[in-house]
Amino acid sequence: MQEQDWGDDELWIVTASSPNIAESPTGQKNVKSVNPYASATVSGEELKEGRVKAETLAAQMSQFVRVIGRVFADAQKQINPDAGLQLDEVKLAVDISAKGEIKLLGTGIETSGKGAIELKFKRVDPSK
Repeated sequence: MQEQDWGDDELWIVTASSPNIAESPTGQKNVKSVNPYASATVSGEELKEGRVKAETLAAQMSQFVRVIGRVFADAQKQINPDAGLQLDEVKLAVDISAKGEIKLLGTGIETSGKGAIELKFKRVDPSK
């Protein structure tokens, strides 16, 4: 596979984070590390932005897709051929951190409005 020359290409990544909540010695919840001068908030979450090199993001995505491909290829091998089952489609929600890290979102994570990216992998018909 040929390497892509990304040069100095960068992307802006905007992330939202909830204020850090910690318990005081009395058991009450205290809000810490909230920037009162934050330029924007979304539903009470602080927005942070940063630039990520396209090359970094591409490398992270390539590694993520390579590992996910191996995981699901192995899962397919575990299916008994007599069962007549075949893995046909995989849908994953991923998050990109401000550092360009690709993170798989597990169940129970609310992805609507959070900027998650949905990756959908479908089985290719080998006859085409």
